[in-house]
Amino acid sequence: MNYKDLAQTIINQVGGEENIQGLTHCATRLRFNLKDDQKTSEEILKSTPGIMGVVNKGGQYQIIIGSDVGNVYKEITNQTNLTNEQPSEEDDRGRVAKIIDTITGIFTPILPAITAAGMLKAVLSLLVVFNVLTAESQSYQILNFMADAAFYFLPILLAASSAQKFKTNMYLAMMLGGILLHPNFVAMVTAVKESGEGIFLFGLPISPVTYSSSVIPIILSVWFMSYVEPVADRISPKAIKFFSKPLLTIFVVGAVALVALGPLGYIISETISTGIKALETVSPWIVPLLIGAFTPLFVATGTHYGLVPIGINNRMTTGYDTVIYPGMLASNVSQGAAAIGVGIKSKDSTIKQLAFSAGLTGLFGITEPALYGVNLRFKTPLYAAMIGGGFGGLFMGIMRVKNFSGGSPGLLTLPSYIGDDTLSHLINAGIGAAISIVITFVVTLVLYKDPATSTIEESAVTEDKLAHNFSSAEIKAPLTGELKSLKKVNDGMFSEEILGHGIAIEPTEEHVFAPFDGIVTAIFDTKHAIGLTSKDGIELLIHVGIDTVKLNGEGYQYHVVKGQEVHTGERLITFDRQFIQEQGYQVITPIVITNSAEVGDILIANEGPIVNGEQIIKIIG
Repeated sequence: MNYKDLAQTIINQVGGEENIQGLTHCATRLRFNLKDDQKTSEEILKSTPGIMGVVNKGGQYQIIIGSDVGNVYKEITNQTNLTNEQPSEEDDRGRVAKIIDTITGIFTPILPAITAAGMLKAVLSLLVVFNVLTAESQSYQILNFMADAAFYFLPILLAASSAQKFKTNMYLAMMLGGILLHPNFVAMVTAVKESGEGIFLFGLPISPVTYSSSVIPIILSVWFMSYVEPVADRISPKAIKFFSKPLLTIFVVGAVALVALGPLGYIISETISTGIKALETVSPWIVPLLIGAFTPLFVATGTHYGLVPIGINNRMTTGYDTVIYPGMLASNVSQGAAAIGVGIKSKDSTIKQLAFSAGLTGLFGITEPALYGVNLRFKTPLYAAMIGGGFGGLFMGIMRVKNFSGGSPGLLTLPSYIGDDTLSHLINAGIGAAISIVITFVVTLVLYKDPATSTIEESAVTEDKLAHNFSSAEIKAPLTGELKSLKKVNDGMFSEEILGHGIAIEPTEEHVFAPFDGIVTAIFDTKHAIGLTSKDGIELLIHVGIDTVKLNGEGYQYHVVKGQEVHTGERLITFDRQFIQEQGYQVITPIVITNSAEVGDILIANEGPIVNGEQIIKIIG
């Protein structure tokens, strides 16, 4: 791979250096903060060799590279004046997107240290289990404190990354972490717990809690510092600002951290931990099952980093995590198994090579190559991975499998399930991973249809009626209204084109008409959507409104039945636009080609007013 040329292409296609406000990277993807994401050339990026996919989610424009991401990032920074600074808060992102972006920005930089510590702990556990070392030996003790360092001093690591995210002084933030961890403070806490007395700062009570391995207290404190430091800068006389600004900042923030924010963060951490324990008591299998099944969608939208802090917090407060990392283990190995299943079944040498390579990295815990390069591309492997991941997560939830030291969830980090002086968690984690792999592999072999042979195996409903000739096929507007990009649909499944490429229409009338000659291949009890297959073999989903499935069919009426042959302009659905909006739902209607990977190049009409029957999509075979 020519990293220099790829970096130049990426810079140009995201709108140039002047459109980039910030850039970071994680294990597999570049994470841009752009001034205007409409200036990007997404289709060119997706078709560029070396780029596995593009995701615009959580306030970030993410370009999936794979394991070479570090080299591409280095070339981009060499060719530009960019740093890893994040954009100002003057953008118009939504609150949820900002939160996700903040969490990602804080935890992504420290993951290498946490992973190294976790794996060192896992190796140490194996050495003890197989009697290579004893817990009393000096070698064990040295390796143990080496591994503990990242966990114990986690507040300092988080202080540095939080300072970068909140745009405040990193070294003052790290000093703040040192205040929370200082041995004298720890000794005072120990003493007052034994004596029953209190700790006071100018009469203000300080809670006798320790903050080693904590997560939330330092993040809250550095966030507060980002507001205090500018005030200290303004009120400090210029002549003495060099020392008065840091003095005022650390005195105020340090005091507030010890008196209020630290205890508050500690309470939040304990509350989360207590909630997880309560959930374990009632139904320990629910969360691992859901995470095992739906993590691919979280990864696809870039929101999975919102789960990582929960797992870290669980380990820091209780010593282990039973919900996040076990579920992610099941999901990740399922992604790898699905890709390998595609590699075995495919007759295409290019697909086989990609699938085997991506599948192997997926089994080891890095799933983006498998997800974007194979599973999302062909869809059925994605469904298989979600099924297998759900079953694996269910098993590990029922068995209450505990993860003790984190790391990237995959086969390589199975030793992180060694703890409690037993191998039972490791054994059950291995069984759960095996369940996920086997089920996913089998379902993939059943569901996946190789593009080279799939046209021979059409469904019974369309086999004798539909030919597959995508060349020059057209799709007419099924509604009258305003034509819009799928990116403007407030649903990640559509806006990130997970279901396929297409367009959306904000309707001004209340009828949906057939956009081509074909057959009705899917109807729903809720009547809010319809699936069609054209005589050319184009599979189309028309989804009237967002989250309107919750209306249970109220406000909708079908005029056709499944299997019925329809002609262009024939009425399919009537809906009550005013009623739907009064119930709090958007009526914007995504129109998605669900077999986009098979149909060739898709040309979409420009945004603007559209009338039922006008061409909106043209397929170039």
